Amino acid sequence: MKEKLSFSQLLSLSLMLFALFFGAGNMIFPPAMGQLAGTNVWAALAGFIVTDVGLPLLGIAAVVFAGRSLNNMVGRAGKKFGTFFIVLMYLLIGPLFAIPRTGSVSFELAVMPFVSNTGISPMVFSVIFTAIFFGSVYILSANPSKIVAIVGKVLTPILLVSIFIIGLSAVINPIGPLREPVGDYTTIAFFKGMVEGYMAMDALAAGIFALIVIDNVEAMGIQKEGNIVKYTLLAGLIAAIGLAVVYGILAYAGATAGPLGQFANGGQLLSAVAKHIFGTAGMLILGIAVLFACLTTAIGLTTACGEYFSDNYVKLEYNHVIIAVCLFSFVVSNIGLTQLLSITLPGLLMVYPVLMALVLAGFLDKWFKGRKPIYIGILIGTALISIPNGLETLAANYSISTAAMSNLLQMVPFYNLGLGWVIPAVIGGAIGYIVSVVKK
Repeated sequence: MKEKLSFSQLLSLSLMLFALFFGAGNMIFPPAMGQLAGTNVWAALAGFIVTDVGLPLLGIAAVVFAGRSLNNMVGRAGKKFGTFFIVLMYLLIGPLFAIPRTGSVSFELAVMPFVSNTGISPMVFSVIFTAIFFGSVYILSANPSKIVAIVGKVLTPILLVSIFIIGLSAVINPIGPLREPVGDYTTIAFFKGMVEGYMAMDALAAGIFALIVIDNVEAMGIQKEGNIVKYTLLAGLIAAIGLAVVYGILAYAGATAGPLGQFANGGQLLSAVAKHIFGTAGMLILGIAVLFACLTTAIGLTTACGEYFSDNYVKLEYNHVIIAVCLFSFVVSNIGLTQLLSITLPGLLMVYPVLMALVLAGFLDKWFKGRKPIYIGILIGTALISIPNGLETLAANYSISTAAMSNLLQMVPFYNLGLGWVIPAVIGGAIGYIVSVVKK
């Protein structure tokens, strides 16, 4: 029997993966970046694509080539570290950050513009909306086998149509000219864009979403290992191209929105763009797009958390896990989008470099030959920079002085470019290699 997916099946998988990736952060970060990058928007966009399209694609490939196992990908430095890091990944893309953010962004863009002048506290509307939102997430996540049909065939087309109506209108009829870049976008736009790409958190979710795609490829009748690898990578590549195109549209819309003023976050900026182009109808279209983008991502992440913890911890039932995830996310989502984003970035600055080091090192395992000390050295070298970097950013968000630590970090090569972890990771790996040779 010849194993082959039809074009419609492959497209459905690709649309599902696109929608799982394209959530809250993907809607709001590109326009916010474009607003600050101005005339340097394309350089910033290139950096954003590296970390929010290229790295997730590498993450999918890393899981596929690691025997379709997250443990194989991140556990080369030790089984206990692998387990710890996988749990941390699920919590970060789950109830701690990413899932609550879907509720916050949905409320700020789909509801807030219509209730801000009612005289009633926005918190009242926020609690009601997020309760309905996460209740819907729970109901849809309770049937994970239907995720392709729900997401790939229904929600994603609505999402894409809504995005393109607003985005292409902003590109065809720009609100204003490209403005002058601001801050780091003046001199290091590409590297600043790379750091912004962290915020969407897609690289953390890539390996987890890859497992969802693999499960659905097998459910479609593909059993040969080579074909599973081929169709998973094809779906990842098609989804990556779609993400890059949409990011370009959103970033350009933000870069030309100067006449509308400055905004605290990309959500508010996008809402103003939609209102400027189509009035109240524009905000309604944007609200629909955001709602479906966030809903699809929340479903995918909740399902992933439920399956991982119920499969690996026998005392946890799938239904109980997704209930806990939805309830916790409901509570966290009501602290507000701006506040949530200020907490998210420091955590990502600590974790993302470690993940990048793991993914890149995994592709070199042919030469490393599984030597555990090499991976331990790489992780230690990376963490020596990434953890202080995250703490420095967290302190700055709350006006806490870290002058001594900042001065020390500034001495690290490429630190100002967001790549201060690279040389320490290489040095750590080299030391690990020497240790492995001496031990042998």
